[in-house]
Amino acid sequence: MTRSTAAPQPAQPAGRAGRDARAGDAGRAHAETGARRAAGSPLGLHRVLEPPGVLPQAARRLDPSPAIWPDEVRVRVERLNLDAASFRQLRESGHGDAAAMRAAVLEIITSRGKMQNPVTGSGGMLTGVVEEAGPQSPLGLRPGDRIATLVSLSLTPLAVTDGLTAWDGASEQVPADGHAILFGRSIAAVLPDDLPASLALAVLDVCGAPALTCRIVSDAARRPAAGAGGRGPVVAILGAAGKSGTLSAAAARRAGASRVIGVVPHEREARVLRAARAAGGRTGLADEVVIADARDPVGVCAAIRQAGGPADVTVVCVDVPGCEGGAILATAQGGTVIFFSMATSFTGAALGAEGAAADVTMLVGNGYVPGHAQLALDLIRAEPGARAIFESRISGHRARSGQAGEQQ
Repeated sequence: MTRSTAAPQPAQPAGRAGRDARAGDAGRAHAETGARRAAGSPLGLHRVLEPPGVLPQAARRLDPSPAIWPDEVRVRVERLNLDAASFRQLRESGHGDAAAMRAAVLEIITSRGKMQNPVTGSGGMLTGVVEEAGPQSPLGLRPGDRIATLVSLSLTPLAVTDGLTAWDGASEQVPADGHAILFGRSIAAVLPDDLPASLALAVLDVCGAPALTCRIVSDAARRPAAGAGGRGPVVAILGAAGKSGTLSAAAARRAGASRVIGVVPHEREARVLRAARAAGGRTGLADEVVIADARDPVGVCAAIRQAGGPADVTVVCVDVPGCEGGAILATAQGGTVIFFSMATSFTGAALGAEGAAADVTMLVGNGYVPGHAQLALDLIRAEPGARAIFESRISGHRARSGQAGEQQ
């Protein structure tokens, strides 16, 4: 039992005088609440409980209470989508046991007021239905809108009320009931009507990767001496059969890459990319598919060079640590490396590039590029090979969990 430390309050007078006194107290409390509400931060600083003065992503604990401030939006949660690095860590630490994984996620959400894996520091995103939008919210959302949040769960106030009982631990997509809060500076997208909810969620989860890839490859393609012989840049995708890798490969092709090299760790994923090439015909995702361990710098560099490298742009979409060196060595002098993995050591990348005398620009993919949601959804609609990979991943998760169908 929790003991209150508040000072005892004097008894209120009886009768009309008592009612008037209570009404006055309520009015003052309402006015004070309104004053506090008017002072809310669009960055969510008012939701930070500890430590004070930090942004919500860096906070140890947030306030997930459901009452919203004037520029906030409350969302009824339907599904969480854990990011790849976090899901891998939870699965490995729980030895694949669903009950252990549920308990770990619930403990994080309950203790922190958000879903931020303390090991990886990352979160994911969610889908749900807008319950209430504050009158000053700039997000343009209305009650009843089915949305996907495009900001990390690591900074989103979140409460879960169903114990995650419908989650079997087989997929990073977690059925859930509860609520989440979006700030004035949050980002969200209304889910499209023409795509299954699970497919749209999987695409929007990684939509920052293809958008930034498209921008960087487009810039490289406009350079006078782009790529070998001026034909356009060579692009290497580490983890090309994953979600972000698949869409990054499609985006690189659209942006003018002369050659796309897909790097995967084993033959099973190589077959996935080759099947996608057959589905996409002449516009398949990868011109060359190579098998290499992205953690082996010399091996991955040699494989990419043999496949037509070095790469003018290298995109790292692998959710395991230790992939910095190979990406740097496989990139041409003056080229660019984009890191989209939350498992990346940016200290290791910087010092590794210095030690190899590599004149490469290294970018942190932060998940947001203007128009990223629409670009990713357009790619999944237009690229049959990419869609085939996503649908195969979703059906594979469903088969492993023994589900016959999916609630849309």
